[in-house]
Amino acid sequence: MTHIRIISPSGVIDPSYIDGAVTRLRAWGYIVSEGAHARDAWGRFAGRDEDRLSDIVTALQDPSVDAVLCARGGYGLQRIIDRVPPITKPIIGFSDITALHQAAGLAQQPSLHAVMCKHLATLPEESEEIQLFRKALAGDKLEYRLPHHPLNRFGEAYAPIVGGNLSVLYGLQGTPLGLAKFSYRFPVLLIEDISERHYHIDRMMRNLRMSGVLAHLSGLVVGQFTDCEDDPLMKQSVYETIKEAVADYDYPVIFDAPFGHVEHNLPLWQHGHASVHCGADGVLLTNSL
Repeated sequence: MTHIRIISPSGVIDPSYIDGAVTRLRAWGYIVSEGAHARDAWGRFAGRDEDRLSDIVTALQDPSVDAVLCARGGYGLQRIIDRVPPITKPIIGFSDITALHQAAGLAQQPSLHAVMCKHLATLPEESEEIQLFRKALAGDKLEYRLPHHPLNRFGEAYAPIVGGNLSVLYGLQGTPLGLAKFSYRFPVLLIEDISERHYHIDRMMRNLRMSGVLAHLSGLVVGQFTDCEDDPLMKQSVYETIKEAVADYDYPVIFDAPFGHVEHNLPLWQHGHASVHCGADGVLLTNSL
């Protein structure tokens, strides 16, 4: 991987974050280019639908581009994802970029759930998030040892990781990009979210349960549910609501994993190789292309 194209397929971004990301990636030796509309703004979107779509298509069809870094998430891909051609190279990002990760999964193309331009521009070079991001770009195996969480369910899983933002996954249910469409029927599912009501999270988890998605997993990785406050009227915590939704299954479940809308957002290759070992002494998660 030598040439990274930065595009803004969703929300509008502060151009200074693109500048900072370009500077850091070039310092690491990468060739970096930008989509023609990466710095556009049109309301909450980084340009009109047609322009954002054009940047995606151009990046995928340019043979010199090895990977596509999305500048930020926000909202916008749901408006154009049905017109995106098959994903043929790694997509990097999270949040709204979950839609592109889903499209990559249908093409069995590995994609990277990871930080985007803001964190690349602002986090210290020596930070774990930046060093592991650099390691992931280089194709090195990722290995995470996570502490025990009292809600964890023990077990082992060996399967590709899929998923990302729960709200985006929920919005894709019943479409060609829904989780039920994957050719590998027993993946490890990653979920995370931000600023969602407790009962909304319950609704989304019940949807995944009733649609059969939760029954066809090898494991569940529950990342960060940032600013998702526990609702006392639900009579349980958000994490307990999630645990209840998968109570009938026997695969490993990991809670409070370092993936999501937080500064400590570590990279994970989706649709590649992963193993999960969850026991009383904690979790070992290994992941690679």
